[in-house]
Amino acid sequence: MTLALIAHDRKKDDMVRLAGEFATQLARCELMATGTTGRRLQTELGLTVHCYLSGPLGGDLQIGARLAQGEVDAVVFLRDPMTPQPHEPDINALVRACDVHDVPCATNARGARLLLGALLGPVTL
Repeated sequence: MTLALIAHDRKKDDMVRLAGEFATQLARCELMATGTTGRRLQTELGLTVHCYLSGPLGGDLQIGARLAQGEVDAVVFLRDPMTPQPHEPDINALVRACDVHDVPCATNARGARLLLGALLGPVTL
């Protein structure tokens, strides 16, 4: 299973916490992420993550390209709806690509827990 994990700056702590809950299951997946998010998942959780550019530098578009080629099974994109993003068109393009290619996408932590639980199984403590 190939998963994309993306988080805006104010949601990165939430992503690390979420990924920590599913670390055992995520370790068996191919993971990709935008720059800082991916590096945090690597250093703080020890997960193997292919890191693309940061979102504002084109990382969302890089992941979107892989998604359009059928190489992504699901996306967790923890968005910060209260902070304007300079790369909002790229964000919208990625979410649109999920819809066009029928790839499940969760944009908040609760939805992500439901999605990951359905795809990977329950959290094991």
